[in-house]
Amino acid sequence: MSRRLKQAGIVFVVLLAAAQVVRPSRATPPIDPARTIQAHETTPGLAAVLDRSCGDCHSNNATASRWYTEVAPLSWLMASAVSKGRNVVNFSEWASYSPEQQRILLSLSCQDASESKMPGAYVWFRSETRLSTQDVATICAAARQPD
Repeated sequence: MSRRLKQAGIVFVVLLAAAQVVRPSRATPPIDPARTIQAHETTPGLAAVLDRSCGDCHSNNATASRWYTEVAPLSWLMASAVSKGRNVVNFSEWASYSPEQQRILLSLSCQDASESKMPGAYVWFRSETRLSTQDVATICAAARQPD
């Protein structure tokens, strides 16, 4: 192995080790059960689908951590994805959305699930989050329900 390649390898290992010092926050906001989508669920089975497939990124539940999500830079990517997911829709704060916003969010969830945009690449790490045809139908049925 060339000297430059060894030096590059050493620098990479040192940087990777140093990156482990920078830890993202894993704090989760408290959950008021009365504000969750589960408390307002009108479609049978919706809560189970959302908890299993969407809860890690779109609720205030603690994200399921695996060993690889503790290693930088993947830990940074996961923390960022959870933060963005909660900002898009947070099923733990469902009561804070107006009925119109709720309809729109469920419609967008149906569209994303139907187009396999969600849970996306996350299924590579957590296969149990994969949405079945029935799961997508459940989400879409909720989106079609009248107020």
